Amino acid sequence: MQSRMTKDIVLNALLMAVWRRNPQKQVLVHSDQGSQYTSHEWQSFLKSHGLEGSMSRRGNCHDNAVAESFFQLLKREWIKKNIYGTREEARSDIFDYIEMFYNSKRRHGSSDQMPPTEYEKQYYRRLRSVWIILGDSARYAGGNQSQGLRRSPQTTKAGY
Repeated sequence: MQSRMTKDIVLNALLMAVWRRNPQKQVLVHSDQGSQYTSHEWQSFLKSHGLEGSMSRRGNCHDNAVAESFFQLLKREWIKKNIYGTREEARSDIFDYIEMFYNSKRRHGSSDQMPPTEYEKQYYRRLRSVWIILGDSARYAGGNQSQGLRRSPQTTKAGY
C-alpha cells in the first residue's frame, strides 16, 4: 500500500500473487489502461511468468466490473467504518479483512453463497471427480488411462 499507484506497486502485487498461487497454466491478467500496466516492465513480467495481459477498452468501466465491485464493497463494508492512524495500520487491517474474512468467510452471491476459498475447493473437487470418472470409464472400456483423461463433450457441457 503506497501513496501513489506506480508500476512497482502493481508488479509487487502480481509477484506476490504468482508466488502464492504458483499457476501451472497460463493465467489471464486483466487491468485498465493505466501507465503502470502499459510499462515495459509490466509486459516483461507477464511474459517471463507465462501470463497473458488483457486490458479494458478506453472509457469502459464495465470491463473491470469484478474489481470495481470488490473495491466498492471493501470501502463500504470496511474502510469507511474505520479510522487509521498510519498507512501501515490501514495496510495491516485491510490485509486482514481480505485474507481473514473476505476470502475465507464472507458469502458471495456469485458463488452459491460460499466464500471464494470454499467455492474454489468445491470446483477442484468436482473437476477431480470428473477426471476420475473419465479415467475409470476408459479403463473399463479397454482404453488406457491417458485416453480417459481427454475432455469429452459431456465434460465441456458441464463447464469443466
